[in-house]
Amino acid sequence: MSSHTLEKFLNEQLSELKEKGLYNTIEPITGPNGPIITIDQRSLINLSSNNYLGLADHPQLIEAANQANKDYGVGAGAVRTINGTMDIHIELEEKLAKFKGTEAAIVFQSGFNCNMGAISAVMDRNDAILSDALNHASIIDGCRLSRAKIFAYNHNDMEDLERVAKEAKESGLYNKIMVITDGVFSMDGDLCLLDKIVEIAEKYDLITYVDDAHGSGVMGNGAGTVKHFGLQDKVDFQMGTLSKAIGVVGGYVAGKKNLIDYLKVKARPFLFSTSLTPGNAAACIKALELMSESEDLMSALWDKSAYLKEKLSEAGFDIGHSETPITPVMIGDENLTQTFSKRLNEEGVYAKSIVFPTVPLGTGRIRNMPTAAHTIEQLDQAVEIYTKVGRELGVIQ
Repeated sequence: MSSHTLEKFLNEQLSELKEKGLYNTIEPITGPNGPIITIDQRSLINLSSNNYLGLADHPQLIEAANQANKDYGVGAGAVRTINGTMDIHIELEEKLAKFKGTEAAIVFQSGFNCNMGAISAVMDRNDAILSDALNHASIIDGCRLSRAKIFAYNHNDMEDLERVAKEAKESGLYNKIMVITDGVFSMDGDLCLLDKIVEIAEKYDLITYVDDAHGSGVMGNGAGTVKHFGLQDKVDFQMGTLSKAIGVVGGYVAGKKNLIDYLKVKARPFLFSTSLTPGNAAACIKALELMSESEDLMSALWDKSAYLKEKLSEAGFDIGHSETPITPVMIGDENLTQTFSKRLNEEGVYAKSIVFPTVPLGTGRIRNMPTAAHTIEQLDQAVEIYTKVGRELGVIQ
């Protein structure tokens, strides 16, 4: 017999979320997550995927994964520190380090695991972390897990960052102080002010940590936001995912060899989770090879995103101040945002609503993620549907 207390709690919470427009429905797709997806036997233009370069179903990645499954099996069979480290994992880490311009890299099972493991391995209750107010949830949870004192500075506000850095440093209370930021902020598409962050870090001897989940494969000719700013030798931790532009699954931290050696013996998700599958590792390696050989996919991504931004803006939508392919359409009210997304879906565009608690109350938006695989015709059709729904709901005139 289940707990009455739990039943009461769950039913009340679910009802409240639905009333406030904060309940999210998960809709499984049939087939690959490409520019067109199939849900309930309906084809929709997909503007909600993180598959920036269209690599998630790329034939060469599929072939690499299939061959690795034949050569190694479908699973690694153990954690990395027992006998779950295969030569293909080492090859992936070496290629990542070369790609990122660092001495070494360590691969985790997800980007979330990276932040949970790396932050808490280095920082503890005797330390302080200066965290951008709009940092990703995985950064927030990693900081909390470390038990360090957390100072949230106003988003991209360098005066506020210097204020908290000075306060933390001059207090004499902390052994180590880290400043941590997203490279690309995933809800608005803006960049961190990394050059200024590094200046402040050098002034106050701060450890620097950049979560580049949405920058890897997108910024800096693919190598990420840190390379975009030319600061590979100034940033201590470069974290990234293997599940967005890379198109597979997993995450990594790149940095100096002694940092990576330390994480391999102290980062708990690395120590206590079974290794990345051989097929996934092989697919990631192939993705890195394709990105290193040619910038065509990245160029296509930026061309398509610029086109979509221009057309949505011309139609009268508020697309915020994105500096990256991430293209938000700002709506505001949570229920209106949810309704807008539902109407887009009914008309043939899959673009999910983003509402509280992912973004602050009253700042609901539809987040659009154009990819290198979209065609101009698909984007034109999406804008046409956006315009129809926008006028219908009074979002645009």
